[in-house]
Amino acid sequence: MNQRKRFGQILLEAGVLNEATLQQALERQRGSGKRLGEILEEMGVVSEKDIATALARQFGFKTVTGFAKFSFPEAVLNLVEAEKALKVMIFPLKVEERLLYLAMSNPLDMETIDSLSFRTGLRIIPCISTAREIREAINKHYLKETPADEMKKAEWWSLLVVDDQDMVRAAIAATLKRAGYQIVEATNGAEGLKAALQSPPHLIVTDTVMPRMDGYEMFRALQSNSSTRKIPVIALSSKSSPEEEARLLDMGYFDFIPKPINPIRLTARVKRALRIVYGERPPG
Repeated sequence: MNQRKRFGQILLEAGVLNEATLQQALERQRGSGKRLGEILEEMGVVSEKDIATALARQFGFKTVTGFAKFSFPEAVLNLVEAEKALKVMIFPLKVEERLLYLAMSNPLDMETIDSLSFRTGLRIIPCISTAREIREAINKHYLKETPADEMKKAEWWSLLVVDDQDMVRAAIAATLKRAGYQIVEATNGAEGLKAALQSPPHLIVTDTVMPRMDGYEMFRALQSNSSTRKIPVIALSSKSSPEEEARLLDMGYFDFIPKPINPIRLTARVKRALRIVYGERPPG
């Protein structure tokens, strides 16, 4: 039985999903280069906690939760750079007898494990946690931020969400509002362009296929206007092929997120875009 099926079988036995959903996920995974857990999460049929539990059962890893509230020696934290920790979702827990216990959202990331082991001279012991728990620990112990700090900082930013599907747009807006961002919504490219010209947002999240004016037309119009040309735009598309992603990035979109939208990925990509384009604070 291959690794994909073993992982899926554990989810089946745990009652997390049914056979039809598993087959649908396996079909979507074929040729995507993504992990099965990532596909299932994108489909909205499993949570981070479900995936962590399944991986722990499948490979015998220990799980760790609630570790953000503990204190960690600087010597341990210095084993992993903050930027690297955020990029691959890892957090150093402790060192014992040349063993580094490492919280990971993906304990099968051998590239990260091997490079960290080579750099530190320590044997890495993966411990499974969710990306949310790891991010909370990184914010507190590396970035020295509290949840209140995160929400206050997010309130600096205004975001424009453009999508003609009411439920999709509402879900995106709700996710970003929970993160503290100020949200303006538009139902098509024409409305989105009007909103951006009237009050330029710090970032735009837009679907590519819409009536009246689609995302491509809106993007070209934004690029032709000096007041909106530098606004980073994240494209959303149900076409999740590498070719579509490459085409959108070549057009000048800042980033690309395939549909269905994963809330964690969306929030992380938005935060990354704002940090890269504006730094820690938005322009006055």
